Amino acid sequence: MESREEAYEAANYFEQSIMDFKTGSSRVQEGLPEVVSSYFKFTDACFEEGALCKKQKQLTALGISIHAQDEYCIMYHAKGAADHGATEKEILEVIAISTALGGGAAFAQGATLALDTFDHYKSEKH
Repeated sequence: MESREEAYEAANYFEQSIMDFKTGSSRVQEGLPEVVSSYFKFTDACFEEGALCKKQKQLTALGISIHAQDEYCIMYHAKGAADHGATEKEILEVIAISTALGGGAAFAQGATLALDTFDHYKSEKH
């Protein structure tokens, strides 16, 4: 069972990591405003509801992020999946698919960072 202190440290880690990404993104945007603005416009459009719902898109992005071992994207899309109602079973299946394609490294990222982030943000909603 996780202590309150451990839960606080985990929450701080996830929140700080996402803030670090946003801070870095803002810095790049200052230097390359048109490039970053175009990139964010593109990615926002990619995650709009379409033939796939937002949850499915977040789960897909999470699987790709795990395979690519992109820690910031793993946290961002695990949070996105939790925010859009993903279940633990869905997260586990995404980890399995990523592992099938990415082997042990993908399994390690999924079994640790993806699940920890999902658990953190899923528990915030309840």
